[in-house]
Amino acid sequence: MKIGIAYDLREDYLAEGYGEEETAEFDRLDTIAAIESTLQGLGFETERIGNIRKLAARLVAGDRWDMVFNIAEGLKGFGREAQVPALLDAYDIPYTFSDPLVLSLTLHKGMTQHVIHDLGIPTPEFAVVESPSDIDAVRLPFPLFAKPVAEGTGKGISAASKITTRKDLDSVCRRLLKAFDQPVLLETFMPGREFTVGITGTGEEAAAVGAIEVLLNKDAEPGSYSYTNKKKFEEYVDYRLVTDDMARKAVEVSLAAWCGLGCRDGGRIDLRADAQGVPRFLEVNPLAGLNPDISDLPILCNLAGMSYQELIRRIMESALKRLKK
Repeated sequence: MKIGIAYDLREDYLAEGYGEEETAEFDRLDTIAAIESTLQGLGFETERIGNIRKLAARLVAGDRWDMVFNIAEGLKGFGREAQVPALLDAYDIPYTFSDPLVLSLTLHKGMTQHVIHDLGIPTPEFAVVESPSDIDAVRLPFPLFAKPVAEGTGKGISAASKITTRKDLDSVCRRLLKAFDQPVLLETFMPGREFTVGITGTGEEAAAVGAIEVLLNKDAEPGSYSYTNKKKFEEYVDYRLVTDDMARKAVEVSLAAWCGLGCRDGGRIDLRADAQGVPRFLEVNPLAGLNPDISDLPILCNLAGMSYQELIRRIMESALKRLKK
């Protein structure tokens, strides 16, 4: 079986003049090499494709694959993560991970929170600020937490994201609106423990790999798993596999969100506990990073005793089941 690999290589975009933060979600060569060698070790023939422009050219030229292992993040728009899956759907080529609907929905954290809330899954109170004129209408209780509505890798999150006054609310929202040219998601600040739950599988067969607690050390940027803390996680962050009652509740909430949103094959969900100790859904990553050394999901799997090869095997096993339908 021939597996094509679709991805956005960070060095390609840096060479085109894009900045460090703009390309933070894109993949390194060692990530592609790790996925490729693991797929080959599992018995698959592989072929590197690259980003959507290269995929489009290959498709027009007549190239085809039995399945595409898709980790392409895309560059522009709320539907950027959905671009490769939508193109593959048009050519009736199966692929790993979630479909265009799910990837478009979940990239927009505000829309995702609406769905999660309607599903009855615990999530913070929230509001979406589309423009400066929306700021005065915010009536959520302080403290609040602000972040761009459609970014990953902690982009736009810093110590200033925790807001305690209306003056700061105004200045932080205006800064984020200008810097990222997209709405701002405001949530009531969750003061409790922070978790990441890894999941493999789809629908009724989805299962949690485990839950890790994200612990910031004394030198970390305070208050959140920010862009800086993620970038320098070896210095600032301790990941601890946890199995206590609160962690089990985090797993329960995560599986409900994963299935409710329709996510597939593998990914992770981030949560934080409120003042009463209830883990609340923050966001889902249905296209999680897969670098074996620096990405949260492989780190979690390693702590849970699951090898990188087993993670990739489970992802492929889940995706291949769709070929039989």
